[in-house]
Amino acid sequence: MDASPAEKYAAYKRDKDYPVFRDFAALYDFGLDDFQVEACREIEDGKGVLVAAPTGSGKTIVGEFAIHLALATGRKAFYTTPIKALSNQKYNDLVKRYGPDQVGLLTGDNVVNGEAPVVVMTTEVLRNMLYAGSQTLMGLGFVVMDEVHYLADRSRGAVWEEVIIHLPESVSVVSLSATVSNAEEFGEWLTTVRGETTTIIEEKRPVPLYQHVMAGRRIMDLFASSDVDAAAGFVKEGAPVNGELMRLARDDWAAGRMTDRRTPKDRRKGNGNRRVGNGRRVWIPSRVEVINALQRDNLLPAINFVFSRVGCDAAVQQCIQANLRLTTPDERDEIFAYVEEACADLPDEDRHVLGYHDWVDGLTRGVAAHHAGLLPAFKQVVEELFLRGLVKAVFATETLALGINMPARTVVIEKLSKWNGEAHVNLSPGEYTQLVGRAGRRGLDVEGHGVVLWQQGLNPRELAGLASTRTYPLRSSFKPSYNMAVNLVHQFGRARSRELLEQSFAQFQADKAVVGLARQVRKAEDALDGYREAATCDRGDFMEYAAIRRKISDIEKSSSRERRADRREEIIESLSKLKVGDVIDVPTGKFAGYAVIVDPGFDPDGPRPYVVTQDRQARRLAMMDFNVPIAAQTRLRVPKSFNGRNPQMRRDMASRLREKTRDLRPVPYEGSPTARKERKSSAETQISELRRELKMHPCHDCPDREDHARWAERWFKLSRDTDTLRRRVEARTNTVARTFDRVCDVLVALDYLEGETVTERGTHLMRLYSEMDLVAAEALREGLWDDLTPSELAAALSVLVYEARRADDATPPRIPGGRVKDVIAETVRLWGQLDALERDHKLDFLRQPDLGFAWAAYRWAEGDELDDVLSEVELAAGDFVRWVKQLIDLCGQVADAAGDIPLRRTARQTMDLLKRGVVAYSSVVE
Repeated sequence: MDASPAEKYAAYKRDKDYPVFRDFAALYDFGLDDFQVEACREIEDGKGVLVAAPTGSGKTIVGEFAIHLALATGRKAFYTTPIKALSNQKYNDLVKRYGPDQVGLLTGDNVVNGEAPVVVMTTEVLRNMLYAGSQTLMGLGFVVMDEVHYLADRSRGAVWEEVIIHLPESVSVVSLSATVSNAEEFGEWLTTVRGETTTIIEEKRPVPLYQHVMAGRRIMDLFASSDVDAAAGFVKEGAPVNGELMRLARDDWAAGRMTDRRTPKDRRKGNGNRRVGNGRRVWIPSRVEVINALQRDNLLPAINFVFSRVGCDAAVQQCIQANLRLTTPDERDEIFAYVEEACADLPDEDRHVLGYHDWVDGLTRGVAAHHAGLLPAFKQVVEELFLRGLVKAVFATETLALGINMPARTVVIEKLSKWNGEAHVNLSPGEYTQLVGRAGRRGLDVEGHGVVLWQQGLNPRELAGLASTRTYPLRSSFKPSYNMAVNLVHQFGRARSRELLEQSFAQFQADKAVVGLARQVRKAEDALDGYREAATCDRGDFMEYAAIRRKISDIEKSSSRERRADRREEIIESLSKLKVGDVIDVPTGKFAGYAVIVDPGFDPDGPRPYVVTQDRQARRLAMMDFNVPIAAQTRLRVPKSFNGRNPQMRRDMASRLREKTRDLRPVPYEGSPTARKERKSSAETQISELRRELKMHPCHDCPDREDHARWAERWFKLSRDTDTLRRRVEARTNTVARTFDRVCDVLVALDYLEGETVTERGTHLMRLYSEMDLVAAEALREGLWDDLTPSELAAALSVLVYEARRADDATPPRIPGGRVKDVIAETVRLWGQLDALERDHKLDFLRQPDLGFAWAAYRWAEGDELDDVLSEVELAAGDFVRWVKQLIDLCGQVADAAGDIPLRRTARQTMDLLKRGVVAYSSVVE
């Protein structure tokens, strides 16, 4: 419908007031949404903005306007992202619009036109520039912080808050966030630290989203259609679930009680259900069948979230083996031509190692994997082909949901749980929303679709709760680091630095919580007065009488706890006596039965022996597996070369174990109960004396004694809870500043700080930004790396970078010999000393060095072929490249921190040796 003359005049007047925005909006061949218009006008008015909007809603347009405004007014703009891949993608987008002369890129891997008026960078790069006082900051007018909700990330989130706090006041900050339920709170903090900031929340999606469950071959609606607000991408909490889906769940549950389900290998006819007894058991279709169903219903292109790298790669292979083809001959030719051009620089000798030909076969069929183990250049190719509509199905881990521009018509989620590195955990509502939010391509799709595959025990109501919950708040993960502390003190002094850290979002949230806690304390104190009055007794002080009763109860409970503690100590003592080759009888848990000790794994806080069981399992046990002390029953010889990952070795060991224990008679554990008896006697004496005191108290014979006792008991319980509240208030007040004080105390003890100044030793730490900053600084100070060759330095530094995905590995890592072996041992010793110092100051920042990458780093620096190196470390190519790049980053930091000594030259030589072959190829900006 045409606008009225009055509406046209109002629009003209608004455009006249915002001339830069008017020119910017004209660059698009579609009208901007209301939230985009509002945000852009606020920026042109000189305000900061926080835009919280769903995935795919176009919030990056707001960031692009800030860049346009900077160029139009002769200022600089920085566009920051959380990951290098997103920086590369945004760099390419901006180059297409403004040309290569106007746009630069700084990611650590790449330095392209760094003094351009528009520079795309990772957030860490900007943080480092702020601490270094870089001249590049001159003339900076705008900083766009894309994916700002990343500040909740436990390992890297602090960087976002550091940047927001330390940017000059003259810089306008444009923050772009996924939808969070406390956007107003975050916006309020931004106003506090950055000045006037407008919070703009958009919950409507540009493409409506419908949610489904795929059961068998059927794709069924999750909700009753009348309750769907598809334009918002969610439904009201408590909305009715599709009744047919609920019936299916009941049938599946009933059938499951009668028989084990096995997904049949043959392809079935019909609706995808199999009758079992009086119910129907739902089977889960294969990945190929899922893609076929999506193609049948015109729901491609699709992203299938699998949550396993191995699963993603296996899915592509399953599609190839099933001869699945989603592309036309013309599309296959276009894909092949693009891949050949994009990978022209890939060394021929590495193509086979990287699985290049299978990868291309999948691409030309229209299917691909996308995960962190994939070569970065391969991921870029997949992303580009998916955006072009040539790749129709991508099997991805959740890392794809971290801001990469890859919208799809449909998102499929295989399971509602994932491995988080420690355990299998259910998806949170925020994670679920982030994943399905990629469904629906703006300008291409009328609607988007989220599909969850049926899985055993699926409860449609719980799934509906995930899809409708809107409470996923942004929580700060900020904490001061050693590097942060020396940089802040160097710039501002210790007192001013402390004040700055009290401005963090972490402290802001803690302080807001304290207001509510203090209110609870006041209410509790009023209630305590009432309870005390109700317990008044005319015969004497009843609270005194009640205190004696409580003391008796506390001693009895304490005795019980001590008995449990004694038992735990006995168990730990018994485990401490174990040696390699001891055969034990595991008393409880999943691995109960006879097992042979491969590695005692003793730790006073919680022993974790590594064993091989009779059923060929090689596992680390935990305290929960031992409810009684144990004794070695017999012994077996364990070869030094034994490798728990080798199936044949496990089978041989298990066979010998079964033979050895066939006629074994149990050997009891012999411990010392003397101390336990002494403690028990002392407790009984105290209780006896208190009972006599209780009977002599005047309130003991009161006829209303038990009524008074109930009120007194309420008083004690509430008093205890109130004390806990008070401690929480005290703990939350100045929490960040207190942590900063502890960090500074550690640095003073090590002579990195002295009063309000950074010492000469501390200046080296200022240039070390890694997670293991203090260990690196101490190694540098002690000269551990001074006499190493470049290849040896690569091995030595790798232990401060690498972290194995699965730490539970009994096989000792291979490390180079000679001088570097001693240096690595010294590094571990250094960490042990610093760990003890941290514990003394109630800190826990530094992890134990991981030796698992030292051999690979050394051999790669020595020039070994990729195939040989990867076979040694059992790493995916993408992981290998990622760790080498992080190692190169640390080498650069060490070179900068070393000063004018030979180590600087060695570190730079190490960087040159590492940056070759597939690593150098993966650093190229497409």
